[in-house]
Amino acid sequence: MDLKRYFGKIKKKAEKSKQEHETKQEIKPNIVEETKHEIIEKVDASVKNILDFVDPKKDPHEYLRRYVKESKYKDWFNRNYPNYTIYAAVGLSISDYLNVKRELSPESETADEEKLIKDKKSANTNFKPIITHETKTSFDEFVDERTLVSHNAFGNKEMKIKILEVSDEIAPLTTKFGDRIKINQIIVTIKHLQTQQIEEGEFDIEAIERELIEKRHYTSTNRWVPTQDIKNGYVTNSRHTTLISDAVALDYITF
Repeated sequence: MDLKRYFGKIKKKAEKSKQEHETKQEIKPNIVEETKHEIIEKVDASVKNILDFVDPKKDPHEYLRRYVKESKYKDWFNRNYPNYTIYAAVGLSISDYLNVKRELSPESETADEEKLIKDKKSANTNFKPIITHETKTSFDEFVDERTLVSHNAFGNKEMKIKILEVSDEIAPLTTKFGDRIKINQIIVTIKHLQTQQIEEGEFDIEAIERELIEKRHYTSTNRWVPTQDIKNGYVTNSRHTTLISDAVALDYITF
């Protein structure tokens, strides 16, 4: 048996284990030192977020309230710490600042937001400002001509009715039917759409009503018109048929 060779292997094995043990001892302190260094850096970074004027015993929200409420304190902070925001200076977030601002001055915040939106829109658009002119007619006085025009069954004629004379009679049952006016005389204008020919005639519908009663012993006209159905002296199209029914029955109007 080769004892020298055997003892040589044991010696090498012992030296190898010794080297590994020394290597582990060298690495561990380094790891501990690096870990300690990282922790110190993290703590330092968190401390740097809070500025020196902040008292750690106070509630940081109090600084936000002073910033919002006191203009002098706000000017002092902006002048001395132009590179910081008040919420970052005391270690809070922007949501904390907005909550405090809503709590103290909700109206001013809404106005600020509207102003920001308005400025953003004006910056993103190149439209010229609208120039408003003083109108001769107000919106309440405006009348859509289509409400004053009626058409016959074939759709080839148009009619408008203008009031000439009204009665002095007081409308009965105003609480039930509202304010109404009794019409005596009208001007009927008929336009032929195919030829653009215009016919116009003046009618005393009060006299026509009496004539129809004498000749036919009945009348189907209704000369009482609600005031809301009269626009600029004209009768709206919903009342045309009731006003000219007697004149049509006596063949004074063909429509």
